[in-house]
This record gives sequence, C-alpha cells and structure tokens, in this order.
Amino acid sequence: MLGFVTMKSERLLAELNRLRSDLDKDPGDLEWFTLHHVFCFVSYQHSAFQAYLDEAIKPDDEVPES
Repeated sequence: MLGFVTMKSERLLAELNRLRSDLDKDPGDLEWFTLHHVFCFVSYQHSAFQAYLDEAIKPDDEVPES
C-alpha cells in the first residue's frame, strides 16, 4: 500500500456542495432538491461516508487527481 492515498470525504462533499451551489435554490427543482438532501445527509453521516470510502476504494482503483 505504499503510496496509496485515501480519498477524503471532505473532497467529495466539497464537490457535491459546488454542484448544489451552481444551481439556483429551488426546492421545486428535482436536481437541486436531490443534491441538497444528498449533501445534507452525507454531511450528517460524515464518518460513515469516510468509512465507506476507505473500504470501497482500493489501492489500484482510479480516482480523480487532487
């Protein structure tokens, strides 16, 4: 595992928030509604999400560049 860097959940949360922020706040819009509630839920379950990433992403998996 030398050189393997774990994907940090904060990075994915930041991307979800960016996607959500790119949209006008509109609870009647399914896209905004979905991104908003997924972001809120994953933020609330932050440690469980990090544990999932630690288990799901293997050393040989392709991940986005930092």
